[in-house]
Amino acid sequence: MRILKAGALYFGVVFAAGFVLGTIRVIWVVPRVGERTAELIEAPLMLVVTIVSARWVVRRFAVPPLALQRLAIGLVGLGLLLVAELVVVLLVRGLTLREYIASRDAVSGTVYLALLAVFAVMPMLVRRR
Repeated sequence: MRILKAGALYFGVVFAAGFVLGTIRVIWVVPRVGERTAELIEAPLMLVVTIVSARWVVRRFAVPPLALQRLAIGLVGLGLLLVAELVVVLLVRGLTLREYIASRDAVSGTVYLALLAVFAVMPMLVRRR
């Protein structure tokens, strides 16, 4: 149960930060520099959020340095993140999954996929202070 709670909290913190940064990106940054550049500007910020959030969750739940437990936290978080992404894409934006994938920029989309992979493994990579 602790793994599920930690994964849900990890997801929640990163999703909330992504929501705020995404809103800023769409409203203020995209009109000035374009979609691709705006997403690439946001990516390192989300990486920092991911690292800090993973470290905080591991410390808050006193997760021992066992790779499988920490990876499970990341995978729970990733699962929730993908569900949230699909809800936004399918219900809020009204796109099909195929339309959404086709609309992604090749460069920033690849960076996004890499960040999802990093998000999944980050709890395993961070140290508890």
